[in-house]
Amino acid sequence: QEEKKQLTLKVEELERKLETTSAQNIEFLQVIAKREESIHQCQLRLEEKTRECSSLARQLEMAIEDAKRQVEQTRERATSRERAAQSKMLDLETQLSRNKTELNQLRRSKDDAERQYESRLQDLKDRLEQSESTNRSMQNYVQFLKSSYANVF
Repeated sequence: QEEKKQLTLKVEELERKLETTSAQNIEFLQVIAKREESIHQCQLRLEEKTRECSSLARQLEMAIEDAKRQVEQTRERATSRERAAQSKMLDLETQLSRNKTELNQLRRSKDDAERQYESRLQDLKDRLEQSESTNRSMQNYVQFLKSSYANVF
């Protein structure tokens, strides 16, 4: 009986331990279930964040490509404007050179014309003076003839 009592005590102790272990197992299973649920939620959030990151990465790539395209277009427009400005500047320089050449030619022509007019003017003055001298001589001769005729008659 003593042995039975000890065995009964042992069985009771083992049953208590079993109940404690079972309770611990249930707690552990609940903790594991909560952790698995937490892991599942974390995985879902991770997948969502991964999709979001992928979407943002695509948007970033598109924005970078768009910015590159805009930079290239701006660069091309600037290059085109610069070329147009250089072309216009060359045209204006050519036109300025032509205008300067034409101006110099006009100045030379003006100077030549002034010299010719001065020469003609001087020639006309000389002729006028000669004509006036001849006119005076003729008037003097006419006077002489008048006075001679008057004396004769």
